[in-house]
Amino acid sequence: MRAALSKDTVKQFSKFAVVGITSLAVDYILLLVLVELLHVDFLIATSASFLASVVVNYFLSMRYVFSRRDDLSRKREFTIFAVLSAVGLGLNDLFMFVGVAVLSIGYQVMKLISTFLVTWYNFFSRRRFLDGGRA
Repeated sequence: MRAALSKDTVKQFSKFAVVGITSLAVDYILLLVLVELLHVDFLIATSASFLASVVVNYFLSMRYVFSRRDDLSRKREFTIFAVLSAVGLGLNDLFMFVGVAVLSIGYQVMKLISTFLVTWYNFFSRRRFLDGGRA
């Protein structure tokens, strides 16, 4: 537990949070545009906006948060990132469906709740599989 909360991990998570806020802005704004302006179903819009934010998040994360692993090509790196993100998308869609369709929480609020929950999975899974700078 101590290693998970080390000073370096906190610093890295802080960078991850800034990248995450940027990705959330892309995700949330696109979600609102798709649902409110283009009248796309909220689950389809959730998936589309999430995928757009994954691309932004990949480039920013690999540039500012995680060190490249020498044993991974960019193609393999992105493949791992995409697989981890697909799990995140599944969690995101599950949380959105349960929150909106089952619990009757507004999709705007539920998106923020879902993002908070998926952020933890994203950080620790990406750190585990993609970060070459870890000891």
